[in-house]
Amino acid sequence: MITLKNVEKYYGDQKVLKGIDLEVRKGEFVSIIGSSGSGKSTLLNLIGGMDKPEKGQVIVNNTTISSCSDEQLTLYRRTKVGFIFQFFNLLPNITVFENISMPLLLNRTEDEQKVAALIERIGLEDKGNMYPYQLSGGEQQRVAIARALVHDPDIILADEPTGSLDSETGRLIMDLIQQCTDETSKTVLLVTHEAYIAHYARRTVKIKDGLLFE
Repeated sequence: MITLKNVEKYYGDQKVLKGIDLEVRKGEFVSIIGSSGSGKSTLLNLIGGMDKPEKGQVIVNNTTISSCSDEQLTLYRRTKVGFIFQFFNLLPNITVFENISMPLLLNRTEDEQKVAALIERIGLEDKGNMYPYQLSGGEQQRVAIARALVHDPDIILADEPTGSLDSETGRLIMDLIQQCTDETSKTVLLVTHEAYIAHYARRTVKIKDGLLFE
C-alpha cells in the first residue's frame, strides 16, 4: 500500500533522510522508533503528503504522491489520511463535536450521527459540547483520534501520540488506537521514541541518522 524508494530529504545542507526504502502492506500497524532528530517525523510527513523528498519516490496505492501537485496533495490529505499529533492540534475555539466534525466539513460530507457515535466510542459522550481547554490531555488526544478516524481514511499517521502524556495515560491512548484500528483494518504508521509504545505495533522499524533498520 505504501512504498518508499531511495527517498532522500534535506533541510538546507543537512541530509535528514538518506536513501530510505520501505514497504507497508494494507492493514499493517508499523511503528518507527528513533531518537529525537533521527528523521522519523520527516518520514511521516512525506507519507502524509505534507512535504516532498528531494530524491526518490513516495508511492501510495499506486500513486506517486511525491510527484503530485499541491492541490492533489491537499485532496489526498483530506480524504486518504488521518493524522494524530503529539500536541493534539485541536482548534481551541470550537467544541469537541465540532473538532471531530472538521474533516467531514472540509470534505462536505457532514454526518452528525457518525460524529456522535465516535464520541461515544472514545468515552466522551457527555463532553461533546465542551471546549478543548476543558479537557485533560488524555481526553484531548481521544478527540484527536476520533477526528483522525471520522472521514474513514485509508491510512492513520500518528506522530508521537503519547509524547505529551504520562505513561499510564499513554497506555490508555495506545489501547484505544489499537482497538479502533483493529476494528477498521486501517494501515497505521506510528513514530515514537518509547520502546513500550513501539511494541503495540505488529512490526517495528528503527531509524537512526536518517537510515532505516528492520
